Amino acid sequence: MSAPTTARPTSFAEASKHLLRCTLLDGLRTLLREKDWARVTMADVARQAGVSRQTVYNEFSSRAGLSQAYALRLADEFTAEIAGAVDENVDDVEGALRSGFTRFFAGAADDPLIQSLLSGEAKPDLLKLITTDAAPIITSASANLEVMLVESWIAVDEATAGRIARMIARMALSYVAMPPGADGDSDVADDLASVLAPAVIAARA
Repeated sequence: MSAPTTARPTSFAEASKHLLRCTLLDGLRTLLREKDWARVTMADVARQAGVSRQTVYNEFSSRAGLSQAYALRLADEFTAEIAGAVDENVDDVEGALRSGFTRFFAGAADDPLIQSLLSGEAKPDLLKLITTDAAPIITSASANLEVMLVESWIAVDEATAGRIARMIARMALSYVAMPPGADGDSDVADDLASVLAPAVIAARA
């Protein structure tokens, strides 16, 4: 996936905190390629990152906080894919959406946390992240998408951008638990783009 579009730290303290968080989340991603989420401990993440276990707890409070932070970064990566696709498909709304969704689904299918969610024993804590506790992810992704819809060549008004952004975020998240292709439905990116594009085009008129 493309690099996330989150704001850059503006002070040394913020930069240090950002680096620590990225290091810990990168460490978690590495661990998840080696073992299932159910077997990953906070101590494992600490060892992988070369810090103390207390440092991990100070940053995330709990495994639930750790998984949510990881999921929020995935949301940033998703919006970066959409933004990158928009930049590469000027004046082609449907093409931009198709490309963005295609990249997102490919990246999601390869992500070890999502793979862990979909394999082995049921993991209620991870499932909650994309269902009952999905509000932070939807809010973060929607905010980033809204900025892109307003500031890119799409250039719709803020109110409309907000509605479209929330719709895109919710649709994308709904496919995480059942990725495209898992049931023979391999044209989801094209379907979503064809449904959403008319609304975006109408909003630009």
